[in-house]
Amino acid sequence: MTVAIVGASGAVGQELLRVLDEQNFPVDELRLFGSSRSAGRKYTFRGKEIEVRELRHDTDDFAGVNIAFTSAGAGTSREYAADITRFGAVMIDNSSAFRMESDVPLVVPEVNAADALERPRGIIGNPNCTTIQMLVALAPINKLSRITRVHVATYQAASGAGAAAMDELVVQTRQVLGGETPTVEKFSAQLAFNLIPQVDVFTDNDYTKEEMKMYHETRKIMHDPDIMVSATCVRVPVMRSHSEAIWVETQEHLELDRVREALEQAPGLVVMDDPASRLYPMPLDKGGTDPVYLGRLRADISNPRGLAFWIVGDQIKKGAALNAVQIARWLINNDPKFSHNK
Repeated sequence: MTVAIVGASGAVGQELLRVLDEQNFPVDELRLFGSSRSAGRKYTFRGKEIEVRELRHDTDDFAGVNIAFTSAGAGTSREYAADITRFGAVMIDNSSAFRMESDVPLVVPEVNAADALERPRGIIGNPNCTTIQMLVALAPINKLSRITRVHVATYQAASGAGAAAMDELVVQTRQVLGGETPTVEKFSAQLAFNLIPQVDVFTDNDYTKEEMKMYHETRKIMHDPDIMVSATCVRVPVMRSHSEAIWVETQEHLELDRVREALEQAPGLVVMDDPASRLYPMPLDKGGTDPVYLGRLRADISNPRGLAFWIVGDQIKKGAALNAVQIARWLINNDPKFSHNK
């Protein structure tokens, strides 16, 4: 199994290296790629030092690659997709470049893993981080009764804007505590000791692109063009792990005990829900962990067919790197193309 990582020096690229090792993913050869600025850097993987190559057109650098994880931005993914896939590699793309294109499956393994088998362009989309963790929680409920409507408010950590944004939050915090004017470069406003009710740019309907991603991606992944999704995405001064407050409406009334049982048995989900003991997930101690955590589960008192709950997940892990590696693992186990790699 030959694996490539494009964008190896970024926050998600570095997390991919860790997740591949943690998951004991079969890697006989690992090739790392990056920009001209990153080329020449060396990273250690399973005791071997690997040098980052510059990503270039019209080379045979991807010959023999089975799976290529790409996390260098939408522009880079679009520009180099043909180079990455032309020798037969499956490209698992973490950017927004191809997510909504009809001939590119968009996959959360706990929800729609089999969609990964139909990839005419050799590309599989890794969904937006907020969508991934929300759908891990929605899927078991949707199996009990179709979800017709979702309202979600996200509380997104600095990690969602990349490694430089995480560094900026640290710098801003020190500057504010030191009585200095904070440096603002990666965010639309000061994030330290503040909340920013804007993630990404605004669209014509006054929702941001991040909020519309949750709308469109949920419909595609759940194969339900009629499900209604309304999101408000907020950047918060947390280093890692996104949180979400979610309200859902189902076609039929569901008893809470039945919902709880389904959630407790769902893959990739851990229920932490004991309000009397103040047990509920928080981002402070969930960074670096794999599951999506769910708590504050309750019936929605404003809707007889409604449920409300709170989830937390590591944006860089399940929201990006881990989901991509889980897609690759599912392909190895289920796609005839990879039968010789088992």
